[in-house]
Amino acid sequence: MNSTVPAFDIASLHDFYRNGGSVAEIVEAVFARIAAVNDPGIFIHLADKDFVLAEAEKLGSFDPSRPLFGIPFAVKDNIDVAGMPTTAACPDYAYLPEQDATIVRLLRKAGALVIGKTNLDQFATGLVGVRSPYPIPKNAIDPKLVPGGSSSGSAVATAQGIVTFALGTDTAGSGRIPAGLNNIVGLKPSVGALSTTGVIPACRTLDCVSLFALTVDDAWTVFCVTAQYDEADVYSKIIAATGFGAVLPVLAIGVPAKAELQFFGDAVMEAAYFDALSTLEKLGHRLVEIPFAAFYKVANLLYEGGWVAERYAAIKPFFDTKEQSLHPVTRKIYGAARTLSAADAFSGFYALQALKKEVAPLIASVDLFCVPTAPSHYTLADLEAEPIRENSRLGTYTNFVNLLDMCGIAVPTGTRSDGLPASVTLLALSGRDGLAATLARDLHRASGVRLGATGWSQPPSAPPTSCAQGEELIDIVVVGAHLSGMPLNHQLTDLGGKFSRLAQTSTAYRLYSLTGSVPPKPGMTRVGEDEGSEIEVEVWKLTPAAFGAFVAAIPAPMSIGTIMLSDGTSAKGFLVEPLALVGAADITNYGGWRAYQSRLSPPHRVDKAG
Repeated sequence: MNSTVPAFDIASLHDFYRNGGSVAEIVEAVFARIAAVNDPGIFIHLADKDFVLAEAEKLGSFDPSRPLFGIPFAVKDNIDVAGMPTTAACPDYAYLPEQDATIVRLLRKAGALVIGKTNLDQFATGLVGVRSPYPIPKNAIDPKLVPGGSSSGSAVATAQGIVTFALGTDTAGSGRIPAGLNNIVGLKPSVGALSTTGVIPACRTLDCVSLFALTVDDAWTVFCVTAQYDEADVYSKIIAATGFGAVLPVLAIGVPAKAELQFFGDAVMEAAYFDALSTLEKLGHRLVEIPFAAFYKVANLLYEGGWVAERYAAIKPFFDTKEQSLHPVTRKIYGAARTLSAADAFSGFYALQALKKEVAPLIASVDLFCVPTAPSHYTLADLEAEPIRENSRLGTYTNFVNLLDMCGIAVPTGTRSDGLPASVTLLALSGRDGLAATLARDLHRASGVRLGATGWSQPPSAPPTSCAQGEELIDIVVVGAHLSGMPLNHQLTDLGGKFSRLAQTSTAYRLYSLTGSVPPKPGMTRVGEDEGSEIEVEVWKLTPAAFGAFVAAIPAPMSIGTIMLSDGTSAKGFLVEPLALVGAADITNYGGWRAYQSRLSPPHRVDKAG
């Protein structure tokens, strides 16, 4: 690649354009990179270079109002691009779409350039990336390893620096496993956030388009462009792309109980996971061990009953007439659905509902989860010996996510002791994509790892990307049990509350530990200026409707008043009625509820492996 051509992250490319570089130069660099990588398994269909150059010329000079101006991307070949065949890695199934999938249309409108359609596990069924009749994409880090699937081509194209980002799909982990195995970011959004119009379904009720990128900032920028409600998609949801960028002072992060972690003998991967947990603690967060048996049970449901039948239903007319066209492993999986009944499907739905009820309080007890992206790296030889077992093991920490309506993001955390990539996945409830992405960004930066297989360093920190639209948000100041990581914080996040900043009150406040409150709570009261002390608080943001609902639910003796902050600003926030201070301990000298609580109970730590 020409030495004058920048790294392919969005900020670097836009700086290149801003300083007089042309999109045509980047297109030439893309095709030069394809030739240099020389992996015929990445693309099933590659755009004609002259066509892409013509598209680049149409863009004109740099337009900062187009967030993806001149940014090259690739598309998994189960997603429609007008004029390019869609095959789902099954040649007999191929058709030529006249229209772009909704998500491709949005990306092109934002200035992005389609480079080609990428290889995949056939019909997006698999986590290994080798179930294709086409040449198999080579893992970008080590060609002896499986590339990960089903979105193998998209992940490898991104990791090799051929494109800035790529579209995948994710039902069981196909947007996370190949990211983890190729040292890149894999954002699996909340189900329904990105349109699936123009996407060949695997399990239509669970499918989502996923995003591969070299950095979290880039993945979030693409998410901002594409997180739009689509009237044509009956499973589309209104999920705002908000909450990214604000660093929380402390998060309660759920991790699988140590005795229940599964690495299938890969001690190196286990050590890398605990190194990532240590980094989270160094960033100031609190780890909480969570029983994980029920999550594994949910994961096992995905390839049982109703959801296998749903895969079969997606291509039933084709399968019933051209079964021999399918890859042998794919054919075996789909064929098993013929033996299932509607009763089997409902049994699966009932089992899932019972497990959802079991895990709901566990999920609610923390802000988000950190799990290994994959329990191990597998070689092509491993897979040849055990094609089904190894694929199943790769889904250990991914299969349950969409069934439980969670969002997730796989993020590189460094290099294992054997030189292979290390990765974890951060998971949160639907709609908390910004929270997971923010922590992923911090974790990626802390790792210092280079981008994919390119050797490029991580770009400098960029200002937080904001793509929120709609009504103005209201600040609310919290001081005690509603602080991040505290027992009642979920009352804010359940209403879509977004952390804004850490702050201090003016010196006109005193803080008390109230007696008899469950969970333990402080009470803050206003006194004369300089008769109190600065108290550490957090400022959160709520929509007007959410603010009203939140305030209406506040029980006595708490009340909402105007809180004066040390920077001269003010916002509505928690105060306490004077009667509640009878017998309460004055804890003002601690400077805040978190500091007082930490004196009472040191933070829980998770021991490292071994």
